[in-house]
Amino acid sequence: MTTQPPIAQKKPITRSFHGYDFVDNYEWLRDKESPETISYLEAENAYTQQQTQQLETLRENIFHEIKSRVKETDMSIPQRMENYWYYSRTIEGKSYGISCRVPVAEGQDAWVPPVIPETGEVEGEEIMLDLNALAEGHDYFQLGASSVTRSGRYLAYSTDVAGDERFTLRIKDLETGELLDDVIENIHYGATWVGDEYVFYTRVDDAWRADSVWRHKVGTPAHEDVRVFYEPDERFNVGIGGVRSKKYLIIGVGSRTTSEAWMLETTDPEGEFRCILPRTQGVEYDLDHAEVGGQDCWVVIHNAHGPNFAMGWSPIDAELNLDDLNPLLPHREDVRLDGVDCYRDFIFVGYREGAIGRAAVMRLGDEGFGAFEELCFDEEIYSVGVGGNPAWDAPVVRISYTSFTTPSQLFDYTVATGEFTLLKEQEVLGGYDREHYTSRRMWVRAQDGTLIPVSIVHRADLDTSSPKPTMLYAYGSYEASMEPGFSVLRLSLLDRGMIFALAHVRGGGEMGRAWYDNGKMLCKRNTFTDFIDVADALIAEGITAPEMLVANGGSAGGLLMGAVANMAPEKFKAIEADVPFVDPLTTILKPELPLTAGEWEEWGNPIDSKEVYEYMASYSPYENVEAKNYPNILATTSLNDTRVYYVEPAKWVAKLRDTATGGQFLLKTEMVAGHGGVSGRYESWRQAAFEYAWLINQATGITE
Repeated sequence: MTTQPPIAQKKPITRSFHGYDFVDNYEWLRDKESPETISYLEAENAYTQQQTQQLETLRENIFHEIKSRVKETDMSIPQRMENYWYYSRTIEGKSYGISCRVPVAEGQDAWVPPVIPETGEVEGEEIMLDLNALAEGHDYFQLGASSVTRSGRYLAYSTDVAGDERFTLRIKDLETGELLDDVIENIHYGATWVGDEYVFYTRVDDAWRADSVWRHKVGTPAHEDVRVFYEPDERFNVGIGGVRSKKYLIIGVGSRTTSEAWMLETTDPEGEFRCILPRTQGVEYDLDHAEVGGQDCWVVIHNAHGPNFAMGWSPIDAELNLDDLNPLLPHREDVRLDGVDCYRDFIFVGYREGAIGRAAVMRLGDEGFGAFEELCFDEEIYSVGVGGNPAWDAPVVRISYTSFTTPSQLFDYTVATGEFTLLKEQEVLGGYDREHYTSRRMWVRAQDGTLIPVSIVHRADLDTSSPKPTMLYAYGSYEASMEPGFSVLRLSLLDRGMIFALAHVRGGGEMGRAWYDNGKMLCKRNTFTDFIDVADALIAEGITAPEMLVANGGSAGGLLMGAVANMAPEKFKAIEADVPFVDPLTTILKPELPLTAGEWEEWGNPIDSKEVYEYMASYSPYENVEAKNYPNILATTSLNDTRVYYVEPAKWVAKLRDTATGGQFLLKTEMVAGHGGVSGRYESWRQAAFEYAWLINQATGITE
C-alpha cells in the first residue's frame, strides 16, 4: 500500500519589498520548536522511507561495498612538532579517530617519521584524545579545535554535540591526563596557543558571525577572559592563528571582497594587537612571516594590482604598502595565486592555471629569494596539496596528491633535492586497479562563448559508443574550486556502469577570480546556464541522455540544483539537492539570520537594491516553481543546520508537491545533525549509501 505524501498546510503571509508582493504559504515551517513543524518533518521522513524501501537491498550493498573497501583499522603518518610525533588512529568498529603521540627517540632521523604498528602495544605511545569516548551518549559529535602547546604539555580541544557549530572548549594536561577546570562555552572553531599559559579563540554574535577574539589564561575562570579584538562591521568575520615561526599571532579580518590583518608578537601575549595594513574596500591580502638574510619580512599576496593577485615582500619593521612591495610574482591574467606558506628555508605558493590547482617552491638563502620551481605531475587532471608539517625548520614538506583514478598519496618532499618520498597511499581493500578507470577533461562552449571545463571519470571498459547513465555534479559559488579526487564511495557508482561528470561552472574559482566574479551578484545566472549547457553537451555528444542523466549539488550547489530544475527540467531524470539554499531571497532579506549580512557581497543586498531584489527573484528556486513536469527530486537537510536552515528545502518540497504537474518529491531531514550531515564514519557511509542508491536507481533502474 502506497503512503500518501504529506501535504503541508497553507498559512499564507505576504512579503513586500520594492513594490512587489510575494505570498509565502509555508514560511510557518521556520518554527522548529513547533510540534506541527516537527510532525510534518517526521511525516516527510516516513514518506521518503516508504517510497525508497525498494532500494533497501541496494543501500545495504553500497554500504557494505564502502565498508569492505575502507581499511577500518588504520593510522595517519606521524608529524613532528618539537619533541613528539603526532598521529591519529582509526579502529575497526569505532566511528571516530583516536589522537596519539610518541616522543622523538634519541638517535632517530629528525625528519623521517617512525614506523608505528597499526595494532598491538606501541612503546611510549600516549593517547591524547579518544573521540569515541567523547562521543559516547551523544547522537551527534564533532571535534572543533585540537591544539597542543609547543612544549607538549597542554591540549586544547572543543566539541559540538548538537550539530549547531557551537563548541565547548576544554584543556587537558597531557602530563597527568587530567582535565583542567577551564571550560569555555559557545565558542567558534579553532584555538591558538601562546606558550603554556594563554589560548586565543573566537566567539560569534547572534547572527553566527565570528566577530571577536578572546584571550584565556590557563587556570582562570572563563568569565575573566579578555576580549582582545572586536569587529563591528557585520560584513566581516574574524579568525586568529600563529605563523609557523611562532613569532607572531595574526588576526585575519575579512569580508567576501576586503581583508585586513592585525599582529601581536608572541613574546608579549598580553599586549595590544596592531593593524598591519588598514582595509581598503575591494582590496584583499594575505601574508606570512619569512626570514631572509636574518631579516624578518612579510610575504604578501594581494589583488591591489589585478584580480588574480600578485606577490611581494616587505620588511616587518617597515610600514606595509602594497604599491611599494619588493616584487616576487606579478599579476597574470591566466594564473590565480591562492596562498603562500613560509618555512625557514623556503616558501611554497599555491596557484591555479588551466583549471588545475598547482604548487611551486622558492628556496631562501642569505642572498634572498630564489626562483620559483613548479612541482610537476604526470596526470592530466589531479589535485595537489602542500603543508601538513608544522615545523618551521623542517627540510621536508608533506605533499598530498590524488586524482579521479589515483587513491590519495602522501609524500615527503625534500626541497633541497626535489625528491619525493612516498609515505602512504590510500589502501583500497578488495583490490583496486587504477587501469580499470579513466578520466579526462572536456571543454563545453557556453551560450556566451565561454569555455567551461568538465572533468569526467568512468570505467575504462565502459562502452561509450551509446549513451550511458551519468551523474552531473557542480557547486559554483564562493570562488570554491571543485578538485578532482579519488572517492571510494564513487566506485559503487562507476562499477554499476555510470559516468561521473564534474562541471566547473562559473561562480567557482577553477579559472581565476574573473571566473568567480562572472558567477556571483548580478551574474549569478551564468552558474545555472553553464550547468545546463554542460548537460546539453553531454547529451549532444552521446555521452548520456535525459532519461538517464541525474544531477547533484549541495548547499549553494543545492541552489544550483533548484534553479536548473525550474529552468531545464526536461534535461534530467532526477535531481538530488543536499542542504540546498533554495529560498535565497527570503534568507538574504533577513539580516538577523545567521551569516546573512556577510552574504550581501556574494549575492547582492536586495533590501537596499530593487535591481538585486528583482534579479534574485528571477532565479530563486522556491519562488519560481511552476505548474509543469519536474524531474524526480530528493532534498536532504538537517534540523540543526546553522548555515542553510532546514526550512528552505522543506518549503521547496511542499510547494513542488502542491504546484508541479509531474515528478516525485522527497524530503529527508536528519533530526540530529548539522550542515555537514550526520557524524561518525559508519553513519556517514549509510547516509552516502542512501543518497547513492537513489541516484543510481533513478539513472539505471537498478535495485540491487
